[in-house]
Amino acid sequence: MKNRVYLVQHGQAKDKEEDAERPLTPEGRRQTARIAELAARLDLGVAEIWHSGKTRAAETAAIFGSALGLMNLEKKSVLAVEGLNPTDNVKPVANGLAGETRSMMLVGHLPFMPRLAGQMINHDAEKSPVEFQHSGIICLVREATGWRVDWQLNPGNSA
Repeated sequence: MKNRVYLVQHGQAKDKEEDAERPLTPEGRRQTARIAELAARLDLGVAEIWHSGKTRAAETAAIFGSALGLMNLEKKSVLAVEGLNPTDNVKPVANGLAGETRSMMLVGHLPFMPRLAGQMINHDAEKSPVEFQHSGIICLVREATGWRVDWQLNPGNSA
């Protein structure tokens, strides 16, 4: 199996004015659960899910982790990882993923996720070839020449 990275924008969250912690809305939880169920049927082979630690990303990662069977109490496979916040530098994460041999899922935020995709695919964080949607998955696959988009699954096209 080829090495893959699954990039996920967190699910729809409450506005900061409504709740400073910005948890997922009920609709955000529903959409994330629906996409996570589809992802489970695709048997993605995800070894770990990394998220920023922010409430909305942690909740999204937990929903995916549960659907993908990664919520084992003995082995932490859904992890808060530094460097995935909205305005963090994407290069350290892109460089770390270049050396990763396992298939990974990252749950994060705008503008970080499209900048990471641009860095991985085009070696330019300002040139993202994809648009993210809440709860959507973008699958990148690594080949001899570098990373490329393999497929994308969004709540709007997952009927």
